[in-house]
Amino acid sequence: MRIDILTLFPNIVEGFLHESIIKRAIEKGLVEVNIVDFRKYSTLNNHQVDDTPYGGGGGMVLRCEPLVAAIEDLKDEDAKVFLMCPQGIPYKESHAIELSKLKHIILVCGHYEGFDERIRSFVDGEISIGDYVLTGGEIPAMAVCDSIIRLLPGVIKENSYENDSFMNNLLDYPTYTKPQEFRGLKVPDVLISGDHAKINAWREKERLLNTEKRRKDLLGGNHDGV
Repeated sequence: MRIDILTLFPNIVEGFLHESIIKRAIEKGLVEVNIVDFRKYSTLNNHQVDDTPYGGGGGMVLRCEPLVAAIEDLKDEDAKVFLMCPQGIPYKESHAIELSKLKHIILVCGHYEGFDERIRSFVDGEISIGDYVLTGGEIPAMAVCDSIIRLLPGVIKENSYENDSFMNNLLDYPTYTKPQEFRGLKVPDVLISGDHAKINAWREKERLLNTEKRRKDLLGGNHDGV
């Protein structure tokens, strides 16, 4: 898989690529992640990429030309382009699974007051990581990358994520490690019974109970496509 991240602030994203699981996935050649400063696509003086909004108002708006030029330069027949935008579809695990099957993804990080509306004509979708506004799209882009890359074959063991929260619309089951008792709180007996059939049954039951307790809304099973 190839992921291109279009940003005005490459340093925000750079460190993310050099740590932990993401670093190892890149080193193994399982994913290629490119950070692209779209300011270099500006043809204006001082590589300007924004301007004041028509009709007045506060803030600066990202211009069409540099962003569309960057998208068109990077895009190939396999590419899907997504804006990181608080107006986009709320991102879910089902979207991560869907995107992890693509060959090439371009993530566009906004900044300032937002995008010129016409930029939407050159993308395939918009992604929001929550109903709040950040100073830019870099943090959402990194979150989306992380959620996708961990699902790629060979990045982590499949049994490490197949029962994760949000798989099959359920939260994960409770997990425990040593010590067996801590301040009067004990590990459930079933987990130290050695009976794997009972352990699996307990885990499935706990996933449902955990979801009912914390996120009953997930049991409705609604998914929006990216």
